[in-house]
Amino acid sequence: MNKNFTEGKILSPLIGFALPVLLALFLQAMYGAVDLLVVGRFGTAADVSAVSTGSQIMQTVTFMIEGISMGITVLAGQKIGEGDKAAAGRAIGGGITLFVFIAAAFTAVMLVCAAPLAALMRAPEQAFDLTVTYISRCSAGMVFIVGYNLIGSIFRGIGNSKIPLMTVAIACVFNMIGDLVFVAGFKMGVGGAALATVLAQALSVLLSLLIIRRVKLPFKLCAEDLKPRAATVGRILFLGVPIALQDLLVSISFLVILAIVNSLGLIASAGVGVAEKLCAFIMLVPSAYMQSMSAFVAQNIGAGKYKRAKTALFYGILSSLAVGVVMAYVSFFHGDTMSTLFSKDGQVIDAAASYLKAYSFDCILTSFLFCFSGYYNGCGRTMFNMAQGVFGAFCVRIPVSYFVSRIPGVPLFYIGLATPASTVVQIMICAVYFVILERRSARLEAAPE
Repeated sequence: MNKNFTEGKILSPLIGFALPVLLALFLQAMYGAVDLLVVGRFGTAADVSAVSTGSQIMQTVTFMIEGISMGITVLAGQKIGEGDKAAAGRAIGGGITLFVFIAAAFTAVMLVCAAPLAALMRAPEQAFDLTVTYISRCSAGMVFIVGYNLIGSIFRGIGNSKIPLMTVAIACVFNMIGDLVFVAGFKMGVGGAALATVLAQALSVLLSLLIIRRVKLPFKLCAEDLKPRAATVGRILFLGVPIALQDLLVSISFLVILAIVNSLGLIASAGVGVAEKLCAFIMLVPSAYMQSMSAFVAQNIGAGKYKRAKTALFYGILSSLAVGVVMAYVSFFHGDTMSTLFSKDGQVIDAAASYLKAYSFDCILTSFLFCFSGYYNGCGRTMFNMAQGVFGAFCVRIPVSYFVSRIPGVPLFYIGLATPASTVVQIMICAVYFVILERRSARLEAAPE
C-alpha cells in the first residue's frame, strides 16, 4: 500500500513505515551472514577468507548504489507531495535510465578491478584467487544488484516500504537455498556462494516486477519518461551522489579504525571484529528511522508542509530514543553475553564487551543523529549531510581512535569512545544548522512582498 504522509497523524504512520524498513535491514544483515555461515561450515579456511573479503568489497559497492538511489527516493517523494504525478513519473523514468547506465559502468569497472581490489584489501595468498572469483562472479550480476536497489528506492519514495521488504525477503530466502545447494550440496565453495548471491537477486528482481504489476502506483510513467533528461538525471545525482560519497568515506573511516586496532594485537582485532558484527544489528533501528524519515519528510517538503516535516523529526527522535535506551542498557551490561554468539574465546569476549560498552552511548546518540540525517536528506540538503558525516569521520573519529590507541595498555572501551565522540560533534553541527535554517525561514516570512 502506497502512503500519503502529508495528511493525518504523524507518529503512527512514521512507525508503520519504519517497521518494514527495519525488517528489510535485518534481512540484509542476515543475507551477508548466511554466505559466511554456510561457507564456514562446508568450505575451507581459504573459502571463508575469500567470502569475508569479497563480500566486504561488494557491500561497499552496494552502499554506493543505495546512496545514489536515495536521490530517486527524495525526488519522487517531493513530487508525490506536490501532487505532480507527471513530474513523479519523469523522476522515476529518469532514475531507471540513469541506473541502466550505472549497472553497465559498475559491471565493467568491477570485472576489470577484481584482482586489484583483492590486492588492495591484502587478501591472503592462499585465498587471493578465490577472492577474485567471488568479486568477479558477483560483479557479473551487477544489473540485479542495481535493479534490487532501484525497486526499493522507488517504492520508499512513494511511501511503500512493504515492497522493498518483500524484495529483500525473496532474495534472502533464495540466497539461503542457493548456498545450501551449491556450497553444501555441490561443494562449489566460493564460486557457489557467489552464484547463489547473483541468482537470489535475479529471482528477487524478476518476482518483484511480476508482483509490482498488480500494485496501483501514484504516478504516471510512459515511454517518453524513460528518455534521459539532463535536468532530472542531474537532480537525482545532485541528491544521491553526496549520500553515496558519505557512505563510502564513512565506511573507509571504519576500515582505518580497524587497521588501527589490528596494530594492538590479535585479541583486540578479534574483539572489535565481533563487536562490529553485533553493532550491525544494534544500529538497525536508527538506520531504519533514517531511511523512513527521508521519505516522510520529502513528501511533506514537496507539499510545502514544513512544520509537519519538523514535527516528524521530533517524533522520530523520541520514538527511536526509546529503543536506543534499551539497546544501550543491553550493550553496556550484557555485551559479553551477546559476544558469545560469535566467539568462545574468553579474552575475545571480554575485548568485545569492552568495546560494546563504548558503543552503548552511541545507541542513544544515533537516535538524534540518524533522524537529523534522514530529515536533511528529505529536505534535499544532502551536501550538508555529506559534509557533517565526513567531518565527523575524518576530523574526530579517526584522530581520537589513533591518539587513544597510542596509550600503552589502553582498554578497547576508550578506543571505542571515538565513535560516540564523533556522533556528539555531528549532532551539534546538525542542531546549529537547524537553528540557522529556522532563522533564515523566519526572516523570509517576515520580509515584505
